[in-house]
Amino acid sequence: MVKHQPLQVYEKQVFVSFVTGIYGCRWKRYQRSQEDSSRWECTWFIILCSSFFLLLFWAYFWLVAQNDFNEFNWSVYNRSGEWRDETIPILASTTVGFSYITFLMILALFHISLGQQMNLYWVHKIGVLATLITTISGVVTVDDIWGDEWDILLVSLQSTAPFLHIGALATVTAISWLVAGYVVRRERSNFHVMVLLIYIVILLALYLAPLTFTCPCIMDRHSLRPRPDIIGRRGAPMLAPENTMVSFNRALQHGASSLEADVTISVDGVPFLMRDRTLRRTTDVSKVFPARQHDDASFFNWTEIRSLNAGQWFLESDPYWTVETLTARDRSRIGNQTVCSLVEMLRLAARANSSALLDIRKPPPEHPRYRSWFMDTLWAVQKAGISQKRVTWTPDTDRGRVRGLQQTANEKLSVEEIRQRGITSLTLHYSKASHKDIQEYLANNVSVTVYPVNDPWLLSVLWCSGVPSVSSDAPQVLQKVPYPIWLMSQNAYNFIWITSDLVSLAVVIGIFCFQKWRMSGMQNYNPEQIMLSAVTRQSSRDVNIMKEKLIFSGALLAEMHQEAGYK
Repeated sequence: MVKHQPLQVYEKQVFVSFVTGIYGCRWKRYQRSQEDSSRWECTWFIILCSSFFLLLFWAYFWLVAQNDFNEFNWSVYNRSGEWRDETIPILASTTVGFSYITFLMILALFHISLGQQMNLYWVHKIGVLATLITTISGVVTVDDIWGDEWDILLVSLQSTAPFLHIGALATVTAISWLVAGYVVRRERSNFHVMVLLIYIVILLALYLAPLTFTCPCIMDRHSLRPRPDIIGRRGAPMLAPENTMVSFNRALQHGASSLEADVTISVDGVPFLMRDRTLRRTTDVSKVFPARQHDDASFFNWTEIRSLNAGQWFLESDPYWTVETLTARDRSRIGNQTVCSLVEMLRLAARANSSALLDIRKPPPEHPRYRSWFMDTLWAVQKAGISQKRVTWTPDTDRGRVRGLQQTANEKLSVEEIRQRGITSLTLHYSKASHKDIQEYLANNVSVTVYPVNDPWLLSVLWCSGVPSVSSDAPQVLQKVPYPIWLMSQNAYNFIWITSDLVSLAVVIGIFCFQKWRMSGMQNYNPEQIMLSAVTRQSSRDVNIMKEKLIFSGALLAEMHQEAGYK
């Protein structure tokens, strides 16, 4: 009776099977290889890396752009004519795509760490390409529709740069394990030296990156100015229909010290509040005056405007996903809202002892009130009984006719231009108000109001910059921010920065030394040692490869001897 020995002894590699199976559909051992990946598969790895970094940029953009989601939807509405929350499908697709690409990226890095040949499954190749093309299309579309929004990336770095730096430093430090294994394990070539140099340059750049940071919240807490005043921009439009009495009341209830509104002049000279050029989005004009729904709002008279419902659209479209939080009484009140006149809003501001910021839209040249819009607005201010010193308006024109009223410019001006125009305040978009500019304006007694500020991180940055007031669509959110999100002295941040760099450097050097020692130990192995230690201990990946080859070759020789004996 012939006693057969197994041809080959394998150790279980469940984790390796999991990694190679999901990444390349190679679940069996014979399907895997530890040879170098082909150039084609390396190209796919580069495409995967490109997709990952592009999606990382895309996801970060939408994370910080939450501050301006209302502006994005309004931009889309002005192009399409239909109001929809376009951010929901974008956020959903970005989350799914980023999760998928990140998972594949982790599997690819495990392939490199385990020394497995990369072979991306064709289904994943289609998925990676589809995700990449979709993301590029999204970037191009946003650049066309909302190109100015890219500025928020630089603004956000004033708040997130120290934390992104720590995260990037930890990631690059961890990657040193792969780089060291790749460079140390093999014979040196020009490509290996180039990989090492690129890694060193990236690491040094990260070590020195904080020298370029401009973070207003890295400051002495004793130098922190008082909390900026909150201006209810069109009231509290996330809780009630914009530019309505309910919205303005909600803003005052949530701590707004001033109210901001968009003013349009009707055909019979009554200033009323309306943001859009037409009445379609925020009223039921399509039902009451269907033939005139696309007409300019200023060409309606006040009686016609007052007959429109200005609240039902908010309940039906639920633009901010807040209708479910409203009580039955609030819904009934919102559903009966009409278009608000300027006089009504100013009277509310006077009763609340607050100020008003008016953004006045001049009528077109063919409008009957084209030459008298100024007097119509001034008449409404006087009729409301509010102190003229508490009313500020744009545009900065007709300075000779304004006596007692405050005027502000909504464009970035030099200090000399501000003095020449005789104005004392600016209303600027947050992307136009840098930390340096704000300090210069404040040093010259120029008050600055920044808009739109809806997220706590942006309020914190502007607070640390010393901005006196901000205009917000979400006063209910900013009311819950009693202090900047983070505040750190320069000495404390320098300690964190230098300590992080030193720890990272020590870890990287330790990893390279360990990989060098590990590979030198591999080179000292001989077949006898491998065979003797195969049963007593679990060896490393490279030793396992040598054992499998020796066992397999020995089994083949035994089989050949047996066949010769039979013959």
